[in-house]
Amino acid sequence: MTSDPADLTAADHLDAAREMAAANRPFLAHLLAEEAARRTTDPATAAGIRAAFPAPAPAPSREETD
Repeated sequence: MTSDPADLTAADHLDAAREMAAANRPFLAHLLAEEAARRTTDPATAAGIRAAFPAPAPAPSREETD
């Protein structure tokens, strides 16, 4: 593993996205997959990555009650 984040590849980000998905961290998985897709030169591959790690639904907002 490299110590410089700029040296990470699309494959590195995709591996990390899979790890975060397995750890039930869908938002982090989505962010890492987005970075993997951004670093991918093939548009079809990037679309496939994005489809595999969609953005999670926002958490319901909480209302404070008296």
